[in-house]
Amino acid sequence: MDHIFIRDFRLQTLIGFHRRERVVPQIIRLDVEIGIANAAVFSSDKVADCIDYDKVTARIREVASEHVNLVETLAERVARLLMDEFGAASAKVSIAKLGILKDVGLVGVTVERRRA
Repeated sequence: MDHIFIRDFRLQTLIGFHRRERVVPQIIRLDVEIGIANAAVFSSDKVADCIDYDKVTARIREVASEHVNLVETLAERVARLLMDEFGAASAKVSIAKLGILKDVGLVGVTVERRRA
């Protein structure tokens, strides 16, 4: 399977169930792999045949603008959006909170979804 990837995408969002996490934005890091369903892009050289990663990142920003308690919830929403709105054959989404635990750089989750 061929993929488009977006790595080290950082954005601020309200995420977490602790009281302070509901009011103080945190920076999260996303890594995304999007399975290419339309192989025509490799010969057509047409933007219409590919998944526009600028539009993908804009939609991820919109989805991440709503508070969620868990990174798992946000990862699932992003994976679903990639498959439902952009027609991805598969989606692998890793989301991490940065520096929230002492002596730990990243804490997060990876979800992988594929079309049946």
